[in-house]
Amino acid sequence: MQNTTPHPKQVRAHVFISGRVQGVGYRYSTVDTATQLGLTGWVRNLPDGRVEAVFEGSQTVVGQMIRWCYQGPPAAMVKEVSIEYEEPEDLRGFEVRRFEKSELGQ
Repeated sequence: MQNTTPHPKQVRAHVFISGRVQGVGYRYSTVDTATQLGLTGWVRNLPDGRVEAVFEGSQTVVGQMIRWCYQGPPAAMVKEVSIEYEEPEDLRGFEVRRFEKSELGQ
């Protein structure tokens, strides 16, 4: 017998967090929280002081993660969270990435 339970629609949120979000454990807390929620994606610091992250998973769980981003870890002071929804890329795992200087658009 086939399993006819519908799978929740997967979404991808590309998020930019500004405020005091670097040097306060934001990236590693993001990895911990996203992993606990079962999300895939990545997080990294940007040269302009923001944190950039991508979350993929069900709409409900991605929404939970975005709500967490507005607070972050205890030492963070989040000013703004900007969200862009994109097509999921079927990422595996959740990791900290590094910003590459080649991405500056020279």
